[in-house]
Amino acid sequence: MRKIVAPALARLYMGSFYLAMPVMPLLASLLFLRSKYVLEYRSTFKKLRIHAAAMQEGPAEHYFHDVMGRSPTVPQEIHGTCVQCGNCCMDRRCVFLEDVGGDKYQCGIYQSPFRKLSNCGSFPLNQRDIDRYACPSYTAGAVIPIHPERAAGVGYASRVPAP
Repeated sequence: MRKIVAPALARLYMGSFYLAMPVMPLLASLLFLRSKYVLEYRSTFKKLRIHAAAMQEGPAEHYFHDVMGRSPTVPQEIHGTCVQCGNCCMDRRCVFLEDVGGDKYQCGIYQSPFRKLSNCGSFPLNQRDIDRYACPSYTAGAVIPIHPERAAGVGYASRVPAP
């Protein structure tokens, strides 16, 4: 079911995104309390077009399939720390990504509670996320099922000692 619903929701989301693009710099300025998005309207709009193209390459569908759909392949542990390479920000094409020099990048809306509702708030979710953006600093631990005995095909009764 998720394989049908996630792509449909992604297409609906992207259609809405394109329709709202002319007012998005104003909305972003109001929502994130940063006037630069409306003051630099042309630049923001150009970045939004690049952002939208990057979203269509998979992040929109990933959000509806894995993030909202609660991916069944979430590992128990993710190891590493962010090195600010910008790869996970749609290969440095996110409208909110800011170059801070020295080949380092930071999220312009990182402190916003709304960011946590996006793909960004869940990166990396699994090894596929890490591979998709060639992340140089994160690794995923082994996928550990919640009920290992079920995964191994062992029934509950076999674990209960006989009276």
